[in-house]
Amino acid sequence: MIQLIYVADPMCSWCYGFGPELQALLELMPEANLDIVVGGLRAYNQEIMGEEQRQTIRGHWMHVAEATGLPFAATGMTQEGFKYDTEPACRAVVATKMLADHLAPEQLLSVFRAIQHAFYAEGKDVTDLHILSDVAVNALNGMDGEDSFDASSFYETLVSPMCMADTRQEFEQCQRWGIRGFPALLLVHDNALHMIASGFTKTAELVSAIQEIQKI
Repeated sequence: MIQLIYVADPMCSWCYGFGPELQALLELMPEANLDIVVGGLRAYNQEIMGEEQRQTIRGHWMHVAEATGLPFAATGMTQEGFKYDTEPACRAVVATKMLADHLAPEQLLSVFRAIQHAFYAEGKDVTDLHILSDVAVNALNGMDGEDSFDASSFYETLVSPMCMADTRQEFEQCQRWGIRGFPALLLVHDNALHMIASGFTKTAELVSAIQEIQKI
């Protein structure tokens, strides 16, 4: 069994870019088990985004698009009063884990990627809890059967004190591990954590890093 820990934030553009590389790795190593830990890239940010910051971030998005070919919507972050607070999107991932712990790791990852797609490719405001609930539930029902989940129940979990606390705990765990940038991919081997990706990394490099650590 290969145990991987994926540390990421749905509103991190390089995490979005890394998605296909991680998916390819999981397809090459179907025996791998994946845990998702949210990182909190800009968690709890309450500053309304100005045009200069928007253009700076769009510049980062262009680099990701050039490197990966993934789509980015021109309407992203243009909502009036938009605050680049990544905590709600991270919390939606935690809520998904709370409500759908019966799903396989790759299925949970599909919800993570649905939030990314909504933000980057569709330009949706995924700081809005109702939008997040709809995105997550649509992704879940697409895998688990129509009407298995509903947006109102998901929203109730999303705003619960327990979900908020669990999300903060995941942020704190990332800090204890010393992870400051995303994405990060860790391998659990011989009861120790090994970093196999810090930032965007190609699948072939991930495979090579895992194989080298397994030789130890």
